Amino acid sequence: MKPKFVILAALCFLTVQGHAQEKVAKSKKALTESEGVNYNKPSTSQASSSSSSNTNSFGETLAGGIVGVLFNYTLGGMWYVLVGDYKNEKQLNNDLTQYPFYEPEAGNYYNPKFGEGSVYVFRIDIKDKFIYSSNDLLGNHLELKVRPFQYFYLKADYYQIYEFQKMAGTRDNLSLFYINLAYDRLRFERFNLGWTLGASYVGSEVNKAGISFGANAEYFLKKNISFMAGAKWSFINNEPVHACEFESRWHKKNYYVTAGFEHLRIASPQYNFVTLGAGIYF
Repeated sequence: MKPKFVILAALCFLTVQGHAQEKVAKSKKALTESEGVNYNKPSTSQASSSSSSNTNSFGETLAGGIVGVLFNYTLGGMWYVLVGDYKNEKQLNNDLTQYPFYEPEAGNYYNPKFGEGSVYVFRIDIKDKFIYSSNDLLGNHLELKVRPFQYFYLKADYYQIYEFQKMAGTRDNLSLFYINLAYDRLRFERFNLGWTLGASYVGSEVNKAGISFGANAEYFLKKNISFMAGAKWSFINNEPVHACEFESRWHKKNYYVTAGFEHLRIASPQYNFVTLGAGIYF
């Protein structure tokens, strides 16, 4: 092998390694940089448009009425899609179980048609996962759900990511938080589908927050196994702060073990992790 080729390959390898070890720093820098957007730019057409406003008043009133009617119908449709109809959708009134598979062939929710059962009106779910990308990039994901009843719940996620620069002998870290109001639109015995709405926050010298929204689903098999998928989308300083996860769970009474995959995008850098963890229900 030619010496020039070996030197070139070594330089390429070191360059790639250097870029791979700068993800956390790049995320922090992008989230703290100011965009400098000017929202007070005057409009040059304001003066010219004011003279013709009176002549268009009838058309504007008619258009406003049509828009109002369309808005009401659209709002009603969105309410049905996001919240549902409690009078006609029996699945929305399914009871919260003490933990998944507490009732035969039932996950988080239980339909009383299967028997007497037990109504559980308050539950806390805790999950902790080790997330691993490489020896230089790893971390932890802690999740807490507080379910006061079956209708909605509060969900909090805490990510702590560590990145090691072995050649320099340094370490960088990034903490990411989500806190959301969560609602399961579909509450069947073996399938749940819902949405979340709340806020995101990045610490670790960034100290900035944004609005977040997301979706999640879980399917329960008959043999104490379930599959969960979820996503949270947010923007901080006009930069994406997204988190997606997929995991399988094996349940045993009020606890479970889990393995899966997580993908994070914090500004332009993207992070891929394999995960291993456990959860418990109180």
